Amino acid sequence: MEQFIVSARKYRPTTFKDVVGQQAITNTLENAISNNQLAQALLFTGPRGVGKTTCARILAKRINQDAASKGDEDFAFNIFELDAASNNSVDDIRNLIEQVRIPPQVGNYKVYIIDEVHMLSTQAFNAFLKTLEEPPKHAIFILATTEKHKIIPTILSRCQIFDFKRIGVQDIKSHLAEVAKAEGIEADDDALHIIAQKADGALRDSLSIFDRVVSFSGKKLTREAVTENLNVLDYTWYFKITDFLLQNDIPQVLMCYNQILSKGFDGHHFIMGLASHFRDLLVCQNPSTIELLEVGEQVKALYFDQAKKTSQQFLIEAINLANDCDLKYKSSQNQRLLVELCLMKLASLTFKDEKKKNPLTA
Repeated sequence: MEQFIVSARKYRPTTFKDVVGQQAITNTLENAISNNQLAQALLFTGPRGVGKTTCARILAKRINQDAASKGDEDFAFNIFELDAASNNSVDDIRNLIEQVRIPPQVGNYKVYIIDEVHMLSTQAFNAFLKTLEEPPKHAIFILATTEKHKIIPTILSRCQIFDFKRIGVQDIKSHLAEVAKAEGIEADDDALHIIAQKADGALRDSLSIFDRVVSFSGKKLTREAVTENLNVLDYTWYFKITDFLLQNDIPQVLMCYNQILSKGFDGHHFIMGLASHFRDLLVCQNPSTIELLEVGEQVKALYFDQAKKTSQQFLIEAINLANDCDLKYKSSQNQRLLVELCLMKLASLTFKDEKKKNPLTA
């Protein structure tokens, strides 16, 4: 059986232009290389799975390339990767410092990529200070971390810092669409959007989720398959419940909530999702805030349609009630009743408005 290569490895970028969602950083690094202004100590910081180690490897390859280099040459002998999570002692850093003195046999630079650098001990950091401040001309240090605040200030002051941001839902979705096309997988726009949202800004996570869902559903990726496999509450429930709330239909709202619980979904997850749903309806009501709506094209039409039926006052009050329920959820002794009470209050919001308009109706 042929060995399976996960998408995160198979489609790992090999050039700066392939890196997703970090254009400001890749442009800066490209210009620094072109103008010969690259610092010898760089710190890449940001959330997991956003391209820190990938950019470090691309940078290491780029600075060793010249006119005589082949495009597929990887300069593996010039790149040294150290995982500080498991090599965090003074001896590990001293061994590294000994290696740094030896000039490269091929190419111009030796590049030392130290991943999870915040895991180094204080003694290891201190042993590293002098070398980091005055490295040999042939050495470039790239430190990568998810927790910049744990690095001592004397290290930070010696590095040029690059802050990697979370990758946008739209960028992740576009990349997943390219991967799906390359793999011959027919993927719904909504299915890819749910995966992109679930990844929470981490491209590597999105590709891992993509592989998992493809294993479950095969060559056709549908919204239903993704929601079932990831145990995500389908957005259709939120539209249905909001319609019942606007109709003041408390029995149907409670029955819907019961069905959601019976499917194994958590009440806290549901109420947070409902608050987000109200927020998305609110941003649909003003042309200047529509760009804040991060959903697929098919779902966007449903949001616009339901937003026309709701008033701004209802949505603001609804967000406030749902948010209050969210805050009280963990400390509540009867969590189901807390959510049901919140839903009954939500279903009564427009009922009060109707009574104000028609004071003679009981």
